[in-house]
Formats: sequence, C-alpha cells, structure tokens
Amino acid sequence: MNNEPYEPELGMPEHDVSDDDSVAKTGTTTVGITTEDGVIVGTDRRASLGGRFVSNKNVVKVEQIHPTAVLTLVGSVGGAQSFIRTLRSEASLYEQRRGETMSINALATLAGNFARGGPFFQIYPILGGVDDDGTHVYSIDSAGGVMKDDYTVTGSGMQLAHGALEGEWSPDLSMAEAEQLAARAINAATERDTGSGNGLVIASVTDEGADITEYDSVDAVLE
Repeated sequence: MNNEPYEPELGMPEHDVSDDDSVAKTGTTTVGITTEDGVIVGTDRRASLGGRFVSNKNVVKVEQIHPTAVLTLVGSVGGAQSFIRTLRSEASLYEQRRGETMSINALATLAGNFARGGPFFQIYPILGGVDDDGTHVYSIDSAGGVMKDDYTVTGSGMQLAHGALEGEWSPDLSMAEAEQLAARAINAATERDTGSGNGLVIASVTDEGADITEYDSVDAVLE
C-alpha cells in the first residue's frame, strides 16, 4: 500500500484543439473490477498518433483523483489529463469546504456532468472507488453518460477484454484474483488491438487508499 499522504493537485482545464493525426491518443484498454474488499483498475501503457504510430510506451493511464478513487485516461491525452486535473480539484474543494470526502456516486455524477458540458475531448474513462457504501466501478462517456457495473471495460480493446472477463468475474473474487483477471483481460486485448500494449498499470483501491503499480509485462502479474 502506498503510505504517502494524498495530496490533490489543483489545475484548470485546457482546451484540446483538434482531432487530427498529430493529437496523441490512448486507443487503449482499461478495465475496472469490483470485489468485496476493493476495486482493481487496470490499463495498458501505449499512446499513439492517429492510431498508426506508437508515440509513447510508458503512459500511466490511471491516476488517483480522490483519497479512495482513481480514474483512467482513454481517448485524447490532452482532454483526459485536463479532465483528471479538474475532477481532482473539485473533489479537493468539496473536502475542504465540507470537512468530508465526496462519495463515489457523487464523484461519478460530477464526472458525468463535466464530460457532458466541459471542454474535454473524446474521453471515455473508468472511475473506480471505495466509500462507506461499498465498492464501485463506473464507465463514463463523452456525452455525460454514467453507468455503474460490477466490472466494465472501455477503449479500443474493449470487445476482446470483455470476452476475457465475461465468464470469469465472480462477486467472490479476492483482490489478488481480480488483479490477475484484469491482467488477462488486458493481455487478450493487446494480442489483437493495435492501440493497446507495452505492459500494464494496475491500481488497487481499498478504504485505506490507492496503490498504483506499473508492470513491463502481463507475466509479472500472473506469476
């Protein structure tokens, strides 16, 4: 577990200017899985230009935005990074003003509102978190749609990853089992999806906080 204190970073949204091949995008595969004890969120690490050239092999596509919640980056890198900074800022302001942390449901609703009305460009993140009401995974689309599920996948490799998850998810999964399942789902996507690859990042979220770890290969998780 990461024992460093959670320190929100404040930032203003930035406008993304285009949808041409010069814009770095995370085609990506992102997976969110709930368990009784917490949430596992996994992503690959590849960013590309126009979906044809790998521009970065070490992108961390999941970030902590709340003491016990993380959000993934999917779509335009600039739009996703701006979205994360804005949501993290709002969660921090809520905590400062009310003296309590925002519930994950409220955070998901806020994320949907920002996605629908903000200057954010083609983002399709997963929000995973833990609060007094339990463990939660939400998928959020750029039109502001917010959908809660036991597990979810977004990104260009979603169909392949869903196939890996569909027959294996169980409400009785341990955190370790969910982490391995997320790794297998991402691995299934990277076998065929050109927008996904170059290892993976796993975020483990419990009521004690979030721990985010990078791996160079899926094998490191499955050993």
